Amino acid sequence: MNNSRRKFIRKSAAAIGAMTIVPSHVLFAKDEIKNAAGEVLRSRIVAPSDKINMAFCGVGNRGGQILKEFKKTGLVNVTTLCDVDMGGKHTLENMKRNADATRYQDFREMFDKSVKDFDSVCVGTPDFSHFPITILAMSLGKSVYVEKPLTRTFNESELLIKAAKKYGVATQMGNQGHSEGNYFQFKAWVEAGIIKDVTRITAHMNGRRRWHGWDTNMSKYPVNPEMPETMDWDTWLMAGIEHPFHQDFHNGQWRCWYEHGMGALGDWGAHIMDTAHEFLELGLPYEVDPLKIEGHNPLFFPQASTLAFKFPKRKKMPACTINWYDGMDNIPEVPAGFGKVEVDPNIPAASTGAVKPAKLGAGKEIYGKDLTFKGGSHGSTLSIIPEEAAKDMEGKLPEVPKSPSNHFENLVKATKGEEKTRSPFEVSAPLSQVFCLGTIAQRLNTKIVFDRKKKQITNNKVANNLLVGTPPRKGWEEFYKL
Repeated sequence: MNNSRRKFIRKSAAAIGAMTIVPSHVLFAKDEIKNAAGEVLRSRIVAPSDKINMAFCGVGNRGGQILKEFKKTGLVNVTTLCDVDMGGKHTLENMKRNADATRYQDFREMFDKSVKDFDSVCVGTPDFSHFPITILAMSLGKSVYVEKPLTRTFNESELLIKAAKKYGVATQMGNQGHSEGNYFQFKAWVEAGIIKDVTRITAHMNGRRRWHGWDTNMSKYPVNPEMPETMDWDTWLMAGIEHPFHQDFHNGQWRCWYEHGMGALGDWGAHIMDTAHEFLELGLPYEVDPLKIEGHNPLFFPQASTLAFKFPKRKKMPACTINWYDGMDNIPEVPAGFGKVEVDPNIPAASTGAVKPAKLGAGKEIYGKDLTFKGGSHGSTLSIIPEEAAKDMEGKLPEVPKSPSNHFENLVKATKGEEKTRSPFEVSAPLSQVFCLGTIAQRLNTKIVFDRKKKQITNNKVANNLLVGTPPRKGWEEFYKL
């Protein structure tokens, strides 16, 4: 990083206005409200002053999908695009659709030259690169929308919790279910005492992952000397360790590696464990025990894993364990009365009546004192099982409010001071820290004991060092001092 950028990073957020004025030449946009059949029910004119200006870091793949969702709100002007592979095939569509937006390959240059052109920043880049972009944006008074999981290391999430308090900007992690049915149902059912005295949760994601079938004897990163001409590889590496390019680090393949992604746990846990974590006030576990690690490798995630996250008593709530399952054939038992599943014929039913399905989608089972619940992922709502118990509860369930805005609108309206975000860093960063602890247990294939007050791993020095992770490359230390 050159001296001018270092000086820029150190500038006070107060020196730059948090909100900008939309240029008068921007045309009014028509926002049409349609029904399911596509018929226009009503339309309104949205003045430029009703919109916020937004910069997007990551404009292909998932970042590109998020960009489109923000545009659908009708509340955003796309002023700035940034991608380390700007011009790569996966970026072309959004480059074309947003031809008037200023383009950059290095987010530092984007902030350097165009910081006054946007009010908010969307971070849709690989997990390990979230932190530098996010904390720089916050320090300059910009609201931020960051894809899940929030960060790759425990310490980075800790720094973002402190930054959110320091800078006071609107923050939102991209677990979209927090603006959908499951969020409002879970909250209402906890408040009404329907979900109570939960002692055990089973969470699972058993679909094929990108690294399944890789050689688990791999001892070093693969190398491909033919790098795309459009790629700025040095900036892609961000603060992380320096190593050569290979296609298995690009276009989502970064999810496979401990140094770059968060595996199945970070990818899906934020959509499966999120509401239980928030509304049962689980906080951080005191222990993470890898009950099963199949195909362990120190570079990339296991072929299958079962992790037990153990949480202590909280207020009047009992201790609770979340058992996480990933892997194609690593499927947990489900309770009697679960509903229609394809049962594994080779495994007899347990004495409790529980059965072992041959296949199971992404989701969860929640075991309370009086009731058992099953649910899926993202915004899908819970069901009470078995069916007889659900019928007994009919008429006793509270009314569940409808969401006033989707997850993207929520961030925009929070930026304008009209709403509060539903997945702010004070909520989503501790959730991400749970995943960070889980991936450390996977990486080292060992149980970790965690001091919740000191926020330290007490039984393993190597594991404790991984809370911070690899030291930032030279020139990137400044981001950890903002």
